Amino acid sequence: MEHEAPMYEFLGLNFNLANVMMITIASLVVFIIAIVSTRRIAMKPTGMQNFMEWVMDFVKGLINSNMDWKDGGRFQILGITLIMYVFVSNMLGLPFSITYDGVLWWKSPTADPAVALTLSAMVMGLSHYYGLKLKGVKAYGKEFFKPFWFMFPIKIIEEFANTLTLGLRLYGNIYAGEILLGLLAGGLATGTVGTIAAILPTLAWQGFSVFIGAIQAFIFTMLSMVYLSHKVSQDH
Repeated sequence: MEHEAPMYEFLGLNFNLANVMMITIASLVVFIIAIVSTRRIAMKPTGMQNFMEWVMDFVKGLINSNMDWKDGGRFQILGITLIMYVFVSNMLGLPFSITYDGVLWWKSPTADPAVALTLSAMVMGLSHYYGLKLKGVKAYGKEFFKPFWFMFPIKIIEEFANTLTLGLRLYGNIYAGEILLGLLAGGLATGTVGTIAAILPTLAWQGFSVFIGAIQAFIFTMLSMVYLSHKVSQDH
């Protein structure tokens, strides 16, 4: 089940071309959904506008459950972008994967640890940025020494742990799902008996993977809002 990645070196840096392609495709899909959903705004929403307003209300609910809207309202667009992007990324590799000459080109971008950890690092970086911006350097720095000064190294470790768990949770679930789908798909190519035996488990796991992909998009966005709330709220 292991396939090579299409690597390309540029200016001493190695780029995974499959990741670059899939990240671009996921971004385009989200962009198209956003454009289609908002190009004809009506007082009585229908179709895609209805869907987008539901997503906005859903993310607003996540924010309100974690922080005051005065502080958290600025993160609504970020939350909408995250939940849509992560969900679309999780779905891309579900229908099929494309391998050419032993190189895997089409897959879910979030099934790669580099992509998942980059997303989590971005969220944690934004949380520190807004913490500094809204509280100031002095007040924000004091948060790392509460309630006692010797808590500082523990809180630094906690920041790294949060970044790792946020990204690896997403990566692990999506990657495991695609591996199992690949194993089941292998059964489809082992003859008539293997095909018949693998059809129902493959369809069932496809449906379950859609559910897992949606749940992981929700969890990633919810935890992102939680981490942001810890940095910007005055009572943390």
